[in-house]
Amino acid sequence: MLNKIYINADGGSRGNPGPGAIGITIRDSKNNYLIFHKEFIGKATNNAAEYRALVKSLELASKFTNKEVNLFMDSELIIRQMKGEYKVKAGNLVLFFMKAKKLEKNFEKVNYKHVRREDKFQSKADALVNEALDARELK
Repeated sequence: MLNKIYINADGGSRGNPGPGAIGITIRDSKNNYLIFHKEFIGKATNNAAEYRALVKSLELASKFTNKEVNLFMDSELIIRQMKGEYKVKAGNLVLFFMKAKKLEKNFEKVNYKHVRREDKFQSKADALVNEALDARELK
């Protein structure tokens, strides 16, 4: 088990709501990738897809650490909600928020940070979302 991991998570939909997907990368402290995860999630709003990515990230993180998780997302709304700066008002997001808060308890520390989509690590998570959506459209 590692002492610290770094996660970039992204979710998106085409249509909002529309076909949705999530993309996640997990790295160690030397920026070595431990996992790439992409998944088609069906019809979703952008915010629901972002929360699905967050929840899946915390589930995957427990395979690598129970210490410190540093989670980066380009959704300022989700990051601020998880940090307690914004309330979760949308009813469909409350359950995702509660599940994420429960999963946080598997770790000693979870840090949330907003990053721009152009961030080199975040852009990989974004690319995974698009790969999952593109693959689904080809079927």
